[in-house]
Amino acid sequence: MVNFPYLSFMTFTPVFGALFLLLIPKENARGIRTAAAFFTLLTLVISLFAWRAYDLTLDPAAHPVQLVEGKAYDPQAPDAERLSAGSAWIPAFHIYYFVGVDGLSLPLLLLTALISTVAVIASFNIENRVKEYFFFMLLLEAGMMGVFSALDFFLFYVFWEVMLVPMYFLIGVWGGPKKEFAAIKFFLYTLFGSVFMLVAMLALYFWSGHPDRGIPHTFNLLELKRQAGGFNPAFQLVVYWALFLGFAIKVPIFPFHTWLPLAHVEAPTAVSIILAAVLLKMGVYGFLRISFPILPLATQQYATVLLVLGFINVVYGAFCAMAQSDMKKLVAYSSINHMGYCLLGMASLSAIGLNGAIFEMLGHGFVTGSLFLLVGVVYDRAHHRDIDGFGGLGVRVPKYAGLMTLACMASLGLPGLCGFVGEFLCLLGAFNPNRILGNDATFKVFTALSVIGILVTAGFFLWMIQRVFLGKLNPKYAELPDLDGRETVAAIPLAVMTVLAGVFPWFLLKVMDPASQALVTHIVSHAQQVSTSGGDVVSWLR
Repeated sequence: MVNFPYLSFMTFTPVFGALFLLLIPKENARGIRTAAAFFTLLTLVISLFAWRAYDLTLDPAAHPVQLVEGKAYDPQAPDAERLSAGSAWIPAFHIYYFVGVDGLSLPLLLLTALISTVAVIASFNIENRVKEYFFFMLLLEAGMMGVFSALDFFLFYVFWEVMLVPMYFLIGVWGGPKKEFAAIKFFLYTLFGSVFMLVAMLALYFWSGHPDRGIPHTFNLLELKRQAGGFNPAFQLVVYWALFLGFAIKVPIFPFHTWLPLAHVEAPTAVSIILAAVLLKMGVYGFLRISFPILPLATQQYATVLLVLGFINVVYGAFCAMAQSDMKKLVAYSSINHMGYCLLGMASLSAIGLNGAIFEMLGHGFVTGSLFLLVGVVYDRAHHRDIDGFGGLGVRVPKYAGLMTLACMASLGLPGLCGFVGEFLCLLGAFNPNRILGNDATFKVFTALSVIGILVTAGFFLWMIQRVFLGKLNPKYAELPDLDGRETVAAIPLAVMTVLAGVFPWFLLKVMDPASQALVTHIVSHAQQVSTSGGDVVSWLR
């Protein structure tokens, strides 16, 4: 195991950067931008070293997480040693600073570091209250890093809530004409879900352990997973839905999606990039990190519900996107569509489907980050995003047209690009779900119907490319400048990852697959326990 604290450095380097910005005079806008870029780039470099330090040869059963910091955890140790090793953060409640990664969280940490760097570079044109803007951007990155590395539920919840504050101000201060309403709506929706998550967290804490036998209550996510077999199925049912509300709003899952289009449209370009590429992934990550391993019986029971909701997201999001004339709204609704594929893959409870869901999160991050970045570029020049207001731009801005077309093709699922790999694995997993679900026909029908979303997605992206880049050049934009150096530097890394992940997906899948296999094995083992004991969650409730 590696002793260097990669995860702490990745989480708190942006915090140190934010504090450093406070020392720079607000008049020195160039120095503030440079410092912010340096700290995000440093975090990206650390994440690459963490990726290199991750050992793929270790057995996930013996080493469920790696790069562990703050608490030694041995699942085979006696209770007293297992739950008291390490230095506690809040000893009275057995709360630890406990962080670590597996094949689920490590790729998302790398995505977060990359997207944050791109977002800061894309923000160099911000002129209003520059110091405050980059201060909040760095705090936001720290919160996102903390969510993906925390293995203590209390610590996870703290980082989850920390993100709300910078995002609220970034939308509310630097957003568009309806920025205050968009910021408040985003904050209230997310806070509403967080309240239910808090209740679920406390319920799991007090239900865990046996203080009368010297086994304390715990927030440790690995320990809660280990104790999953002792949680009453009726209890799992209730807690599952409390967590569902918290995570579903973040995904977002229909009908909790209404905050998303407004937040995207009103947010500044860089904030839209982070919102789509990283924040939406936290809902799916919450399901895979907390709900699935800790509540395996409820997860099995409601897999079909998740399947149906995924189908709705895919089709509804695609048709809503097709109805838009604003480029940013179109991309925002396409995000709802693409997160639906993640739900399909998760619902299958198969390793292929889970790999697809994780890969789709990464691919969507690269592609939608590119789309929002490029929409922001043309908005800065033309001061509007109306699709029918352009025309023939391909001959005038070839670099921009090429990168935008690449991102659109990846988003519609063109083979050879990252979007195809994620969608294919999600659909493959959903069409052939885990045998414990026992309802193959239902899964096959809804998976087949979800293909409608692929057709509609191809339609609205090709429609946008035709109206914006093809045909006769609009005379109003005869002098429209192409991408400058800063914009190219921001766009190229995402384009490279879009192609690389599509052509060589195994460099990501080889990290994800052991974690997916271990999670499926865990869920199946608990499902078998229920079948041998004679009932499922509903029968236990009766």
